Amino acid sequence: MRDFPHHYLVTASAEFEGNVALKSDDVPELVTALPEEFSGPGNQWSPETLLTGAVLTGFIFTFRTISHSTGLEWSSLNCSAEGVLERVERVNRFTSFTIRATLTAPADADIPRLENMLEKAKAACLVAQSLLAETHLETDIITEN
Repeated sequence: MRDFPHHYLVTASAEFEGNVALKSDDVPELVTALPEEFSGPGNQWSPETLLTGAVLTGFIFTFRTISHSTGLEWSSLNCSAEGVLERVERVNRFTSFTIRATLTAPADADIPRLENMLEKAKAACLVAQSLLAETHLETDIITEN
């Protein structure tokens, strides 16, 4: 890992109406639009879905890092995240994110340790920790036969 601070630059181009294209060095352009809830087309990534996706991928990458550092193995991790946007004190903001994680692990896996690592990943996720919204985690651990 590089020394802090880290800097992330994203540029955008937009016209009076329509989609907004996001760009960053060496990554594909990402086309975004308003979600249906804000009268958008609902067929592009929106700021709201991008933020929810950032919470989810941040959790997954944090869990992967923790598991690699401890040497604890697992086979697959399937997740979904739901962000709840509400009107709070006359301001629209995300109030919660719920991550649902199904982890598949070897038959001899230490289930309590895996559950602990999933909770640690939720607590250590830099994206979720940077937000005011609460993050909830629902887990299911399946062992292989």
